[in-house]
Amino acid sequence: MIGFFDSGLGGLSVFKETVKRLPKYDYIYLGDTARSPYGNKSQAEIYQFACQAVDFLFNNGCKLIILACNTASSKALRKIQRQYLPKFWPGRRVLGVIIPAVEDSISKLKNHNNRVGVMATKTTVDSKVFEKEFKKKNRQIKVFTKACPLLVSLVEEGKYNLPENKIILERYLKPLLAKKIDMLILGCTHFSYFKKQIRQIINPDISLVSADIAVPARIEDYLRRHPELGIKPKIKSKKLFYTTDQTQRFKLLGSRLLGEKIDPKVISF
Repeated sequence: MIGFFDSGLGGLSVFKETVKRLPKYDYIYLGDTARSPYGNKSQAEIYQFACQAVDFLFNNGCKLIILACNTASSKALRKIQRQYLPKFWPGRRVLGVIIPAVEDSISKLKNHNNRVGVMATKTTVDSKVFEKEFKKKNRQIKVFTKACPLLVSLVEEGKYNLPENKIILERYLKPLLAKKIDMLILGCTHFSYFKKQIRQIINPDISLVSADIAVPARIEDYLRRHPELGIKPKIKSKKLFYTTDQTQRFKLLGSRLLGEKIDPKVISF
């Protein structure tokens, strides 16, 4: 099975597009709604939460896990890959959502001025992970980040489509647009649900990059390159959903975001 983990509902944006691209695989989605949002948590907490999720998903049949959470990807992924997996889960894999977004951005920057804006949680912004990853690949790219603390809660509360969000988005986008960016990365999987409203605010010449578009193609390529994982298409695939709290809200909002009814089960760590 392929596992997806997020602090709440945001990762469903990546999950949905991955299932659309690769429909014949088995999936498990875990949303840590009891402890969402992660954007204001310490690195130690985020690492602990991510390790608990990894254990749960691997114990339930996953061989590959996607940390469909930029905050967890920025604060926990590297340590999980280098220390936790070799010690506890050798042969299993955990991937994040930041590098696919960076690689997707670079592939689209060929005819641009190399000025990239990133909207993200405070924890992701403070980690400077986007600056570091871009620097590894192209030192000429200038990266400008903006913490957007209200957006995750708006998604988790089902308020992502409200017209009044435009005022909030304009406030967050103003300093990035002032930097004359020609590309905008939505550096949190929750932010994908604001794409339509963001597109109405920014210049049409500004490219928009988000994990829900960048990640599924990378997963497909990864599965092709790693047959040793034994993750194969099924004649009849299944999707399982788990949450750590508030099942009814997760059920209603998750069903709306995915466009299909889901019936998540509650787990506790």
